[in-house]
Amino acid sequence: MAYSPRLKEEYKSKVIAALTDEFGYKNIMQVPKLEKICLSRGVGAAVSDKKLVDHAVDELTNITGQKAVSTLSKKDVATFKLRKGMPIGAKVTLRGERMYEFLDRLITSALPRVRDFGGIKATGFDGRGNYNLGVTEQIIFPEIDIDKVNKIAGMDITFVTSAQTDKEAKSLLTEMGLPFQKN
Repeated sequence: MAYSPRLKEEYKSKVIAALTDEFGYKNIMQVPKLEKICLSRGVGAAVSDKKLVDHAVDELTNITGQKAVSTLSKKDVATFKLRKGMPIGAKVTLRGERMYEFLDRLITSALPRVRDFGGIKATGFDGRGNYNLGVTEQIIFPEIDIDKVNKIAGMDITFVTSAQTDKEAKSLLTEMGLPFQKN
């Protein structure tokens, strides 16, 4: 039997049934699902030191288990001494089993390590069923060795779902285990 991530099995067994009960879907294909998770990190100081982008790529690669790529600037900004085509950040897009594995590690080990954690804000939805989450420190991930970190920096995590509304997306992510704040 092939390996299947825990959250993927939980989605098939529990989440689909819970969302069908809540929203009254007629077909299993109408139930929203998590399509991809995108992690991105801007490195503003990379204008003066190119090695910072390499560190950001290495850290995202360690966190996700998938090779990250550096992002390039799209235009010139004279006040920041930025030229078009300079590396200025790092990103990685997770799909399939790696996506479920990363989400499982985020929920079970990374988010509980945030100082004074009381849940994530429910204001990060974009109106189309996608959710954005900002993490202020990369050291909350157990894959990062705190002794090798040269600068504490945050990252953006985007959850792209097939949901049509924010209410459906919030229900999906709540059933998957994301700890939203209670209002």
